[in-house]
Parts: sequence; structure tokens; C-alpha cells
Amino acid sequence: MRRPAMTRLAGTLTAIPIFVMLSGAATSQTLSPSPVLNNQINLGEIFSEQTLNVQTVSDGVTASTTAQANGVSVGVTNADASITSNQTNQGAVYGHTVVDVGANAGTSSALRTTAVGNSGAFSASNGTISAFAVQTNSAEVTARGQVEAADAQATDLTVSTLAMGNSQGVNLDNGSAGARISQSTTANVLADGGAIVGHVTGNSAVTSTTAGNNINIAGANQSAARVITDQANTAEVTQASKFTAYGNSYLTATTATATGNNLAASNEGPLLDVKSNQWNTSYVRGQAEGTSYLFGAAQTSAYAAGNSSQVNNVGSELVLDNLQTNTGGGVEATASFSGSDGYDAVTTATAMGNAVTGYVCSKCSGRMTVTNTQNNSADVGASSSTTIASSGRQVTGVSTAIGNNASFNVSAPGY
Repeated sequence: MRRPAMTRLAGTLTAIPIFVMLSGAATSQTLSPSPVLNNQINLGEIFSEQTLNVQTVSDGVTASTTAQANGVSVGVTNADASITSNQTNQGAVYGHTVVDVGANAGTSSALRTTAVGNSGAFSASNGTISAFAVQTNSAEVTARGQVEAADAQATDLTVSTLAMGNSQGVNLDNGSAGARISQSTTANVLADGGAIVGHVTGNSAVTSTTAGNNINIAGANQSAARVITDQANTAEVTQASKFTAYGNSYLTATTATATGNNLAASNEGPLLDVKSNQWNTSYVRGQAEGTSYLFGAAQTSAYAAGNSSQVNNVGSELVLDNLQTNTGGGVEATASFSGSDGYDAVTTATAMGNAVTGYVCSKCSGRMTVTNTQNNSADVGASSSTTIASSGRQVTGVSTAIGNNASFNVSAPGY
């Protein structure tokens, strides 16, 4: 299958129309926008590691580990800005956190590990931004987070592990934006780890999230945005995996989410106009495995998608031009849970080659204009497995594999 043309953005700035807010935002129309030029190149290895060894704590343990090659943040308030940003990473990025508990992890413990190749954040409050951003990652990005507490007790526990090759955010509050964003990753991205705990008396949430390329656009308070995005992931592997083992647990959730290219755009205002092109050839794997000898309620979920777009506007108009192509390595989601005695167990595995959703508010006299093209030529597989050795109350298993999935809705919020 012929690869669709990806727009080459470097050195070519195409004008994106900028909006004047309908609600009377205090944006200057007489002063020229402030120019911001950002060029970042990282060639060295970036690593961040930490280990916490504790016997007993009363309140809890907190550990945060971040490794990032390039990062930029630009924000305006009651002003306008014109942003040009070029970020290139060629050095491996590695974040690793280990928490070792001997007896008691306390009331509430949180472990967070983040590894990102290139990261950008643009924001406007009562202002306008025009942005042109290029992110290129060609080195492995790995995040690992784990809890070792086989003979210990914990009340509430959160373990979050995040790895992304490229990530770009645009946030608006009664603001407007015109943006063109290009992302390319050619190296493996992995989020891994888990938890081993003797007894969890409260809630335990253990999650891993991986994306080769990620774009988040969020607008609130009568904002408007028009964006063009190009995302290409040609890495060998994009994987999120989490493994948990409990002796006795009350409420647990083990979740792994892996996406080759991800776009999430939501807005509250007159217009959200998105043109998106996603291309994935990477093998994408989401793997979640959980065990608990005794359990109250246990959820194990794995999600994998080659390309994913979610575009929503709680406002009068949504325009979406979506092109997704998934080929090459394949997409696989596998989830499993096993226990001896307990109550409720839910195991879910979902794999999709291409997925897109669009929503506009009907109470806002919403109008939706959509052009959608999805091409999948890769294998897509989902596997869900649940084993209860002795007794349980309710056991639910879900396994879903879809090549191309599209959903577009005009409805009121909450429906």
C-alpha cells in the first residue's frame, strides 16, 4: 500500500487563520504578536533514576521521576504570540523508579515515572497564538516504575508510568489558536513495570501509557481553534505493559494503554477545525497482567491502537478531516487475571488499527462536517484471559479487535 503524503513542515510555514473571540476576549488587535523562536537539539543520553527503601511509614510514600530530552513552554495572557518551535532528540531517554517497602506503605502512596523525547506546551488566556511546531525523535524512550512490597501492606496505592516519543499540548481559556504541528518518531517507546504487594486494604491503580506521538488540544470558556497535524510513527515497537501481584486485595485496577499516534482535541466554543494525518508502521502492544490470591474487585485492561483521534466540541461547529493509515508491525492487546477466591473480576482487551471519534453539541445548534479515510493493512489481535481457581461472585471477560473504527455524534452533553 502506498504511504499517503506527509506534509514536510520544516522550513515551510503555512498560514493558519486566527480567530477573534465571540465573547469579547481581551486580545490586542493593534499590537503585533510577540514572536517566539525555539530551536532545541539533544544528542546526549538523558536518564533519571531513584530508589526509595522504607520499612514502615504512616502517611505514605511519594516518588516522582522525570526524564526529558527537550521541553518548551510558551504562554500568553491578554496578549498574542507567534510561535515557531523545532525540537530534535537523538539521545536515549530513560526514567526508572523503584519503591521497596518492608512492612507498611501507609495511608496513600503514589509513584510516578515519566520519560519524553520532545515536549511542548503552548497556552493562551484571553489571547491568540499562531504556532508552527516540529518534533523529531530518533532515540529510544523508556519509563519503568515498580513497587516491591511482597511482605508489606498498603492502603491506597497509585503507580503511573508514562513514555512518549513526542508530545505537544495547546491549551486555551477564552483564547484562539491557529496551529500546525508535525511529529515523527523512529525509535522504540516503552512504559513498563508494576507492583508486588502482600495486602492492599484500599484502592490500587497501576497504569502504563505509551504513545509514539501525542497531541493534546484543550479549549475552554468560548475558545476557538484551527489546527493541522501530521504524525508519523515508524518505530519497531511501541509498548505499554503492567504486571501486578497481590496476596490479598480489596479494589485493584491494572491498565496498559499503547498508541502509535494519538490526537485528543476538545473545545468549548464556536469552532474546532482539525485536519489530521496519522501514519503508523510500528508494532503496537498493550499488555496488562494481574494476579491476586484473595480479591474483592479486580479490573485488568489492555488497549492498543495504531492510530487514535478524539475530536470533540461543546459548541456550534466541528470540522474534521481525518486520514489514518496503519500498516507494518501489527496491533495487539492482551489482558489476563488470575485469583483463587474473591468477588468480582473484569478482564478487557481492546485492539484497533485505526480509531476516530467526533462529537458536537446539539444543544448549541451544533453542526458537524466530517471527512474520514481509514486504511488498515496490519494484523490486529486482542486476547482476554481470566482464571478463578476456587470461587468468585461475578467474572466478566471482553475481547475486541477492530481494523477501522469510526464514531461521530451530534448530541447534548451527558447523553
